[in-house]
Amino acid sequence: MSKVRLSDVTKVYDDLLAVKEIDFTVRDGEFLVMVGPSGCGKSTTLRMIAGLETITSGEIEIGDQIVNDVRPQDRDIAMVFQNYALYPHMSVRENMSFGLRLSDEYEDAEIDERVNDAADLLEIPELLDQLPKQLSGGQQQRVALGRSIVRDPDVFLMDEPLSNLDAKLRTQMRTELQRIQEELGVTTIYVTHDQTEAMTMGDRIAILNDGELQQIAEPEVCYDRPNNKFVAGFIGSPSMNFFEVDVTESGDGVHLSGNGFETTLGVSLDAGAYTLGVRPEDLTVGTDEGHLEAVVDVVEPMGSDNFLYLHPPEGDGEIIARVDSEYHPEPGETVSLGFDIEDIHFFDETGDRVPIDDEPEAIPTA
Repeated sequence: MSKVRLSDVTKVYDDLLAVKEIDFTVRDGEFLVMVGPSGCGKSTTLRMIAGLETITSGEIEIGDQIVNDVRPQDRDIAMVFQNYALYPHMSVRENMSFGLRLSDEYEDAEIDERVNDAADLLEIPELLDQLPKQLSGGQQQRVALGRSIVRDPDVFLMDEPLSNLDAKLRTQMRTELQRIQEELGVTTIYVTHDQTEAMTMGDRIAILNDGELQQIAEPEVCYDRPNNKFVAGFIGSPSMNFFEVDVTESGDGVHLSGNGFETTLGVSLDAGAYTLGVRPEDLTVGTDEGHLEAVVDVVEPMGSDNFLYLHPPEGDGEIIARVDSEYHPEPGETVSLGFDIEDIHFFDETGDRVPIDDEPEAIPTA
């Protein structure tokens, strides 16, 4: 096992800045998930770690070795791709052992032992003599994982390995990947655009946007204390609600106005223009002590919950509230929305999150 360290890693294609000064360390044995929208630079970063892309500047270290100029095959990493890349004319056993048989380091008996051990770990020993065309998508993905596991690498690199699976199988394979990684204890860097995968799988998550690292922390930290507006809106489903508000000082704290708000909160915050963020599940609907009113547009039943899509009577934008399935207001109905102070976020004009004093309750004035 090895740690992986990136120091100010930058990648430029001609005039395109794809990755800008990425700097983080993946701990020995850690499962780190890199997540972000398409084109944010996460796969490029993974390919630079693998040696499949040269870096423009910076350093990449695996273990105690700087690998900038080390060939991919000499980095002791194993990569699992989005497409399974199995040889169709070879059996599962042959696919899993192919890389080892190309080397002079292993005797046949050791290769067979490694393949059998990996097959047991992946729960596919009965598939070893079958061809890839006889396997389901999930089984093919397990074979692709097995081909990496038999190499016993220092680092696993995974580039959206579950994206070709259907939703139910993807959920199952998420659990299996976590189990396998925990049993092996191998440092793993996993790339996905799916924030649900990131939140449920990673020991920590690294969130990228436009080639820049926005935040790296435990999933719950990114959710509860996002560094900026991008992270706040990207992590969580449905996305966080944002309201543009003007803040002025008040004897009871600060006064908020604009975008449907006319209320006072018992917090300490400098006067100015801010974006207020509230997650759908943190909005209370229909209370007497709300902070703003909103008109119901659509009620979307989700089984255990209902999603309410609303808009301020005189403001702009859409508001989403996640409520109990028994609460079912009529479209066109005006309802009151409230929240607790500890559940809200303020972002300044640059998009950075602004800490506020933690007060026990809000003071409604509307």
